[in-house]
Amino acid sequence: MRIKCEICPHHCEIAEGHTGLCRARSNQNGRIVCANYGKITSIALDPIEKKPLYRFMPGGWILSVGSYGCNLRCPFCQNCEISIASDKTIDTLPVTPEALVQKAVDTTAKGNIGLAYTYNEPLIGYEFVYDCAKLIREKGLKNVVVTNGYICEEPLIKLLPLIDAMNIDLKAFTDTFYKKISGGLDTVKRTIELSAKTCHVEVTTLIIPGENDSEEEIASLSEWLSGISSEIPLHISRFFPRYRYLDRQPTPVEKVYRLAEVARRSLKYVYTGNC
Repeated sequence: MRIKCEICPHHCEIAEGHTGLCRARSNQNGRIVCANYGKITSIALDPIEKKPLYRFMPGGWILSVGSYGCNLRCPFCQNCEISIASDKTIDTLPVTPEALVQKAVDTTAKGNIGLAYTYNEPLIGYEFVYDCAKLIREKGLKNVVVTNGYICEEPLIKLLPLIDAMNIDLKAFTDTFYKKISGGLDTVKRTIELSAKTCHVEVTTLIIPGENDSEEEIASLSEWLSGISSEIPLHISRFFPRYRYLDRQPTPVEKVYRLAEVARRSLKYVYTGNC
């Protein structure tokens, strides 16, 4: 019997013993479960600016964790080793929410402000993020989510009261681009709109030559963001060849700087990354 997953708009109908497109949600005994629950592939104490969050507790550090899997299919993925992996293809470290939160508490002496869910797409591991986020809040620490924003509205609204800051990828500003990566622009825009009402939000756009690098597109993107708030920081990031785009050239530095200037016509805080 196939069961429909309700976390993201793919709404995968998953057969018993199988996983959805994200490789992290499965049908077990007739119910959808988080197959990557507590299975960590990456953990590090990072500067908060690395998320990137430049205007949320600057100078702080945050314990950052990731698992495996993703619900988009970006041919330019910068973390492809874990985003396209499954528990059969990558080693993981098992950890409970209680143990992870205790690790976060133990690192406050090193400047840690909380827990960041990042590296792969964290919200496909929704239940683990939610359980950790509740415990982190009880300890008086911060929850940060770094996400592609491709999540259904109902689970997002349930999670947001526990989240202090988000960096959301707005990968482009056309439906054509999002169809190419198996996503949806309107869903990501709605995630940004809802999140900006309840927590600190910053947005990142990776600039890929010939795909989302026109001045017109960045102007439209930044004008739309400013309609929510002109103080939402936008990170214009430089692409480097990865995954299936190894034959591409890095984004010219001058292009990144030029597009940042275009965005600054509408937004107060625009940053350039990897230049």
